[in-house]
Amino acid sequence: MASVSAQIVCATTTRGTFTKRTGLRSCSTQTNTTLKRVSTKTRAAAEPDWKTKQREQDALISVEEDAVKKRVEELLAPILNSGEGTGGDNTSPASGAPADLAGKIRAATSALEFGLVERETEVRLLLLAAFCGEHLLLLGPPGTAKSELGRRLSSVCGDGGIFFERLLTRFSVPEELFGPLSMKGLENDEYVRQIDGYLPTATVAFVDEVFKANSAILNSLLTILNERLFDNGNKRVEVPLLCLVGASNELPESEELDALYDRFLLRSCVEQVSSSSLSTLLSMKAGELPGKAAGSANTQNANNASNAMPLKVSDFRGVKAAAEAGVEVPQSVVDLIVDLRSYLQNKCEPPVYVSDRRLVKSVALLRVAAYTNGRNSVSEFDTLLLANVLWQRPSEAQVVREWILTRLAQDRGVDQVQYLLAGLFGRACRADGNKTDCEALNAEAASLRQVLSSQISQLAGTTSGSLPALREHLWLSPTDAERAAQTLAPLFSKVRRGLEKLLRECLTLEVALERATEPHVMALLLPDYWADFIRSGPIEDVKPLGVGGKP
Repeated sequence: MASVSAQIVCATTTRGTFTKRTGLRSCSTQTNTTLKRVSTKTRAAAEPDWKTKQREQDALISVEEDAVKKRVEELLAPILNSGEGTGGDNTSPASGAPADLAGKIRAATSALEFGLVERETEVRLLLLAAFCGEHLLLLGPPGTAKSELGRRLSSVCGDGGIFFERLLTRFSVPEELFGPLSMKGLENDEYVRQIDGYLPTATVAFVDEVFKANSAILNSLLTILNERLFDNGNKRVEVPLLCLVGASNELPESEELDALYDRFLLRSCVEQVSSSSLSTLLSMKAGELPGKAAGSANTQNANNASNAMPLKVSDFRGVKAAAEAGVEVPQSVVDLIVDLRSYLQNKCEPPVYVSDRRLVKSVALLRVAAYTNGRNSVSEFDTLLLANVLWQRPSEAQVVREWILTRLAQDRGVDQVQYLLAGLFGRACRADGNKTDCEALNAEAASLRQVLSSQISQLAGTTSGSLPALREHLWLSPTDAERAAQTLAPLFSKVRRGLEKLLRECLTLEVALERATEPHVMALLLPDYWADFIRSGPIEDVKPLGVGGKP
């Protein structure tokens, strides 16, 4: 130590002389540098070997910890950013639908809504029924634009389609729907009808007071609606019917009409215009709003809708088949439908009967909804459309809607995923860097990451409360989408934060397994899981893992 002190004094004296030429600040800086070097050498000489090794090991642990965290952030960013603000990709739909289909549907919706007030839901159901090859029932009091809505679908018949319209009474005869008997056929002992221009040759049809159909009409009508076939004499004729819109002021009264009622997959209860929108309706019809002319407004509106209709019959053909071939239905959606039917039939009073045929067709409808929105998988948000499918009485529509919203707002398995991740962490600690075990565990972690990423993608936009998957949905009216978003956004925001935390932890474990990170480093990366592991794990597994690195 004396020699070291002498070196310091000598160095100080020498540099003190030098400062006369170079300045006091330069001497002071060099003196401090020399002191630090000497101090470091002194500490190194006095420090035990175990402490030096500990410091080196801590440095290596910090390097490994920082490397894992950096890689996690690189993997996490694109997952969290994917899907934000989009409800479907119109330029390159994942479902394989034509790139311009969603744009055509939006334009057609606007055209059909022209001149109507508070009929956004019915217009969308009208088009959706046509894409699905199903039928729509409009139920409500007189004077609520049911007939106007039904007639507007005729605008898609511009490329060679045939529109058929008829008002039924209790005394209607089959000839009114299916055509008169052929006189020449009778001369040849053939019981055939002249069907040209009648329902068996129609592309789109509107039947008002549809539940006035009597038994003479009913059987043939049911066959046309369900099988698209018509028995004309001894021949079965294929019916090109795309969609039939039925209207009624009341529900069917007799049991013989139940089968006809069940043929209408989509149903909507058309109410009077609300008080808040009544002034808009009256002003529109009075010609006070810009662009609205007084006089024959209905005729003008119908002509505008027809001229602006971008969808033709050819656009509807084949959509259902393509959707059934290219869109998958997740198990979560299947479980939701099964639980919903059980709730309606077993827990509602009075019970709501849902036929097997209606359930099967509702799945096909959800596939079409996803396909036209540009997705290759049905979303749980699509199930909100079931509020217009699974009711027998109009009051039950709200029951279905509220049940679905409650189900969507439930915890999306966060606790279960956290339990699985904790188990995976414990097994990773027991693997202790073994390459074979780490590879197998890494595959499990990757699978868990995909589940979490998928759920986060479904909740895109919830942190901002925008919920684009709802607000940009083609088949949910702005009013319905807004109500659902206001209900779900706060709950989804909380769920998403929990999922993001789990995803970060899952990625941390996955990267650690890729790098064969040792257990004591994973303890620093995931302290909560480590604490749970040492608290609940077998002592023979825990004891060897808390001693640091491998010998």
